Amino acid sequence: MLGHHYTRSFLETAVASVNAGCNLELSYGMRNNVFMRIPQALAMGNITLQMLRDRVRPLFYTRMRLGEFDPPAMNPYSSLDLSVVQSPEHRNLSLEAAVKSFVLLKNVRGTLPLRAQDLSSQHLAVVGPFADNPRVLFGDYAPVPEPQYIYTPRRGLEMLGANVSFTAGCSEPRCRQYSRAELVRVVGAADMVLVCLGTGVDVETEAKDRSDLSLPGHQLELLQDAVQ
Repeated sequence: MLGHHYTRSFLETAVASVNAGCNLELSYGMRNNVFMRIPQALAMGNITLQMLRDRVRPLFYTRMRLGEFDPPAMNPYSSLDLSVVQSPEHRNLSLEAAVKSFVLLKNVRGTLPLRAQDLSSQHLAVVGPFADNPRVLFGDYAPVPEPQYIYTPRRGLEMLGANVSFTAGCSEPRCRQYSRAELVRVVGAADMVLVCLGTGVDVETEAKDRSDLSLPGHQLELLQDAVQ
């Protein structure tokens, strides 16, 4: 609310928030957040102790229902480690969810799906800043993945036995510097081209919005060169 000029200080924000029924803050930091002003607001009489109790009660009720205060032995998830999370069953379920969530906007001449048995006889070019950069494949608020479980488009196709040539064209999604000659060389020798473009957290995240939906930097030029 301070950022929107509804209030003039963290103290005013804390008072307005608690009075409005807000009991949870996504804080600015442990030592500098809005709700750290609650003791001061209480001392000044802007909020009451009973109001604080009313706000806190559902928080701790929820935490108790979630088992946060139970002994670890009572938590069925305490014994789970990465070997369980990354078990074949869970990985297969993740793959199924990913496949079923794809949105195919256009499929000219039945190009997709690619068939693994046909890939060895074709020369594929995989290009673009998202073709083989694991770091840019994960969006804002994504967990930190284990590197060995990340499959970029290039890596996935190579594991299927495809004859793959690769060039990023741009070293990062902002695509400030673009190597057209290298892209033309790789694409020109291919039977099929996969162009991997996008934005990623380098370009847009929460509090880092853009004024348009254009591809960043030279990415559109890269795409047009690949098509040409």
